[in-house]
Amino acid sequence: MEIRDGEYPTYEMKDGPGVNKANVGRKTPHGAILKTVATNICGSDQHMVRGRTTAPAGLVLGHEITGEVVDVGPGVEFIKVGDICSVPFNISCGRCRNCKERKTGVCLNVNPDRPGSAYGYVDMGGWVGGQAEYVMVPYADWNLLKFPDRDQAMEKILDLAMLTDIFPTGYHGCVSAGVTTGSTVYIAGAGPVGLAAATSAFLLGAAVVIVGDLNKERLEQARSFGCETVDVSQGEPVEQVYDILGRDAPALGQPLVDSAVDAVGFEARGHGANAETEMPATVLNSLMDLTRAGGAIGVPGLYVTGDPGGVDEAAKVGSLSLRLGLGWAKSHSFVTGQCPVMKYNRELMMAILHDRVQIARNVNATPIPLDDAPRGYEEFDRGAARKYVLDPHGMISRRAN
Repeated sequence: MEIRDGEYPTYEMKDGPGVNKANVGRKTPHGAILKTVATNICGSDQHMVRGRTTAPAGLVLGHEITGEVVDVGPGVEFIKVGDICSVPFNISCGRCRNCKERKTGVCLNVNPDRPGSAYGYVDMGGWVGGQAEYVMVPYADWNLLKFPDRDQAMEKILDLAMLTDIFPTGYHGCVSAGVTTGSTVYIAGAGPVGLAAATSAFLLGAAVVIVGDLNKERLEQARSFGCETVDVSQGEPVEQVYDILGRDAPALGQPLVDSAVDAVGFEARGHGANAETEMPATVLNSLMDLTRAGGAIGVPGLYVTGDPGGVDEAAKVGSLSLRLGLGWAKSHSFVTGQCPVMKYNRELMMAILHDRVQIARNVNATPIPLDDAPRGYEEFDRGAARKYVLDPHGMISRRAN
């Protein structure tokens, strides 16, 4: 990870690292250019930095973007210069069948490789990432979520910066898992997405939210806003969940958790004695064990089709040894794939603006200058219990001071 000078964005896609050849020369008169106010480091960026995907060298990263519109293309009608907006990490056209069905994570028109696209991400069409001073957003009238009041937005900018990905992604994991009033919920992973999922579970009315991880600092962060925690380095999480919910519950025929969320993904480690060993199916298998019959499992954690660092030949192509028979026998439902951010971001924005949720505090959002991005990546990779927010123009730090 390094900082480089790049070209100012234009309304035409140019050749470069990761750009699909079919997208080279593509015109975007429907786009807008944003001055980046906040651009976050995401756990899925780390997979690329660690060489665990097929991302090429030189790829400009960054799919969690919040910015101020400084220019609009001739095809933009409603977004105006000066608007402060959240950018969904999914790039979508608003015109195809999937977009019209609110499945914006699998838009059919923005990526020649496959359905779905994102900024600065491997195999996602080559749209330039937003960990930069400026970025071009296509289909601006459709993709951009304008904040109603500029001053109010800047007052809550660290919270609102979470709308581009991790907050909707955590929320989607909980909605997919059927979290509702009185639910008991287990969330695997206390990184930013896991903490966002825990925050979402409380927002949805869960009675008990249990977060499991290996990292003691991250578990402490989860406890700071009311979560129960499980240290999976001490053994299988199901035993610790028994202790939290009552060890006699299984004997009485009562359920374990109603809902579970995988916020870890394909670089999962084992539990107990295997806590230092990568075992990519561990989390999914443990969630089937933990979740009651008839329950549901949301899987916002990332799984890939190409992993050069996979533990075996099967893992290198995304094939995992799942106990699908257990999930089938317990009538579990699973929801996977990219979160369709636009399905949730407006409602979550309103929850932030009206002080119904403190997502930045819960994920420990920490602004740093763009030039410090390599340090942020290094500390995050070591397990820092923080959500690093890059501040390219100092707009966040100046306001804080």
